[in-house]
Amino acid sequence: MTQLLSADDLSRALKRLAHELLEANHGADGLVLVGIQTRGVPLARRLAALIRDIEGTEVPAGALDVTLYRDDLTRRGPLSLGETRVPASVDGRTVVLVDDVLYTGRTIRAAMEAVLELGRPARIRLVALVDRGHRELPIRADHVGKNLPTSAGDRIRVLVEEVDGRDEVVSEPTSESPAVREGDEA
Repeated sequence: MTQLLSADDLSRALKRLAHELLEANHGADGLVLVGIQTRGVPLARRLAALIRDIEGTEVPAGALDVTLYRDDLTRRGPLSLGETRVPASVDGRTVVLVDDVLYTGRTIRAAMEAVLELGRPARIRLVALVDRGHRELPIRADHVGKNLPTSAGDRIRVLVEEVDGRDEVVSEPTSESPAVREGDEA
């Protein structure tokens, strides 16, 4: 296992992402942050807290489970469902999807589909803490914490305090094919 980002690196990347989001949106008005289960949720909450500290404005932050929108359900076997909680209407707002690792793009496609079922946002933006490349769909993040070129055989894991007890990003070599690991989006 190789550490790619330390806790301090992760914290700096999130602060920069919060500033980038505010600059691109011309402030916090109309933003709704939606973290993709599992680790995108605490990242979205952290971004909301940083935006509150910077702007003095509360930005709704919620959770999105994309399991039922995935295109690989028949290949994956039984899956446990997470929870979708979006604390504000998405209609006419800028919905910011927050994910830990952007890989093939399939999880993001599923997330966009899920958001569109909730309403009609003015726009959907994407924040990815790590973009590792290897896209299968024409999807790119609007804001990236760190671009980490990887080989398809690597597994990138984002560990967050709220889920894993520590903050860091690590790379683990694996012998599994990317198709088998696709659901990990890492």
